[in-house]
Amino acid sequence: MSKLAISGGTKAVKDGGIKAWPPIDDIDREMVMASLNGGSHAFGPNCAAFQTEYAAWNGNKYAITTNSGTAALHMGLVACGVGAGDHVLVTAYSWSSSATCILHHNAIPVFVDIDFDTINMDVNKIEAAITPKTKAIIVVHLHGLMVDMDKVLAIARKHNLKVIEDACQAHGALFHNRKAGTFGDCAAFSFNQNKCLCSGEGGMFVTNDEKIRDLAAQVWSFGETRTPLESRDYHAYALGWMYRNNDLTAAFGRAQLTKMDKYFKIQRENGALLNKRLTGLKGLILPYEPEGHAHNWYNYTSRIDMDAIGWKGDPAAMRNAIMNALRAEGVPVGVWQSFILPDMTVFKAKNAYGKGCPWSCNGAGDGVVYDPTQYPAANRHCATHFGMTTPLRAPNGAEAVEMVAEGFQKVFSSIDQLNPDEILK
Repeated sequence: MSKLAISGGTKAVKDGGIKAWPPIDDIDREMVMASLNGGSHAFGPNCAAFQTEYAAWNGNKYAITTNSGTAALHMGLVACGVGAGDHVLVTAYSWSSSATCILHHNAIPVFVDIDFDTINMDVNKIEAAITPKTKAIIVVHLHGLMVDMDKVLAIARKHNLKVIEDACQAHGALFHNRKAGTFGDCAAFSFNQNKCLCSGEGGMFVTNDEKIRDLAAQVWSFGETRTPLESRDYHAYALGWMYRNNDLTAAFGRAQLTKMDKYFKIQRENGALLNKRLTGLKGLILPYEPEGHAHNWYNYTSRIDMDAIGWKGDPAAMRNAIMNALRAEGVPVGVWQSFILPDMTVFKAKNAYGKGCPWSCNGAGDGVVYDPTQYPAANRHCATHFGMTTPLRAPNGAEAVEMVAEGFQKVFSSIDQLNPDEILK
């Protein structure tokens, strides 16, 4: 291979070779400008239409557009009857919102280690984590790969638990040809800048249960029983927040939704091509897609096999050195989450609201221990992973993927030349 860019060689990815996400076209401009020129800039007609269209696209009876995926997760917990002192199982490795949403209603997160291959919750460890206070399971379809929902639902039925799907990264992802967000009691999606459906910010709550939909709507709009689409009495019947979306954001989301099937096809094709080009590189652990799953490639997450490359030092140091070498080649890699959730201060300190709450309230947290060493697979992943999003997204195609693959091949073929002490100094 040619000389590494980090050592003065020519980089693999030419300037401008990877286009930005999301692609903006006349559909986006027309719909957003129509909203801007309209008279409703809070919860307006685009919000109502977005809900209907997203529910139809994803295969749900009901959808509520929110200001974030985090809001949708909180709504789901409350709508499923989770309250003060209840325990909720959640993966040990995810974005913080997957677990802090549990604290929002004074419930207690109980972490389950990941399966290293899929990076998702290890479904074989769920039952051992169930406590007498367990009320629900939040399954996170991390990076666009779905959890084995057959196994999750079997456990949930056996123990009478609700299932909330954190599908914030899983738009269009499939398990046995069914989309994420159609298996559990309810689900949450995010439309943040990085997501496979981007409206800048925003989210969507979905369910097939009318009662759950109505309870979620109370949390979403000040604890009221009537939505902005109805004749409101402005009376708060329960504890509520203001989680509604706005018309401009919804207009952008509607425009992007018209292109989602095309985006998904492009991401699937680009992911398959990159897998093919990178197969066999010494020391590189490629993303895993089990049989019966269709990854949406929200994040193309690789890991480094330290034993295979003969590295005995700090795994994170070597990982960071490899990332620097890839970035020098023009490959936009990064660490998505550098802490496992049980190692985050908000959980370790058990003091989310002050005075030890919610753990100290009526013994809610008795027996719940957050010992980071009890999650070996999550820790191993955390120290060895890196990922990327943009190269596999539209409008990028095979040309961008081939340049990225060349960058990987250059770096991993010359990995013995990388000295973390020199690169990271």
